[in-house]
Amino acid sequence: MEEQMTFWDHLDVLRGSIIKVLVAGVLMGIGAFCLKDLLFDVVLWPRAADFPTYKLLGAEPFQLKLINTELTEQFMIHMKVALVAGLLVASPYIIYVLFRFISPALYEGERRVSIRVGGAAYLMFLVGLLVNYFLIFPLTVRFLGTYSVSEDVETLLTLSSYVETLLLMCLLFGIVFEIPVVAWLLAKLGVLKAEWMSRYRRHAIVAILIVAAIITPTADIMTLLVVSMPIWVLYEVSIWIVKITQK
Repeated sequence: MEEQMTFWDHLDVLRGSIIKVLVAGVLMGIGAFCLKDLLFDVVLWPRAADFPTYKLLGAEPFQLKLINTELTEQFMIHMKVALVAGLLVASPYIIYVLFRFISPALYEGERRVSIRVGGAAYLMFLVGLLVNYFLIFPLTVRFLGTYSVSEDVETLLTLSSYVETLLLMCLLFGIVFEIPVVAWLLAKLGVLKAEWMSRYRRHAIVAILIVAAIITPTADIMTLLVVSMPIWVLYEVSIWIVKITQK
């Protein structure tokens, strides 16, 4: 029989887990910091006219310039982006360490469910990041970056504005893509029914269009539909998941 751990023993284990998480994040962040050219080739690619999404949609060529307005801005953005990239690369190990700390307090069935839910949530978050990077953000930055109220006004975006918008939208869409996982949990708890979601589908579609219009404030109907489509697909998938869960 395993010896029962005291409160201080748990604190020691927690401290060790936190140290491992910090070390992994910092090491991966340092690695990303050293790979500056590759890192910012990826970050700045959506502003280029040769980005795959623009070619696929047949968008007209455009030019978008980024400027730096503060002495320390580029260095601080370099550190911020490298840290985020490091955490993203180290995230599988971080999740593993956290699960190792929590799992002893769970029953066998709870461990299995936790692994499935955590794995699905992590996968959907990554899918949300990719959808935003390859679809949502490029359309947003192209519209807002080339929008002009007059030919006499030249648009010059700051590097910080571009990077912060990209990181924020990646986070938002990572969270949005958790809708199927949340729907499954609510259905498991008996809070959500597939019949309700089907009944209010038209209301949901209107809400999705409003959200898409807020995210990409454009008068281009095609762009609005392209942005709305992934969110609508998530809603339909959630209905299917809830229906299976009820059975």
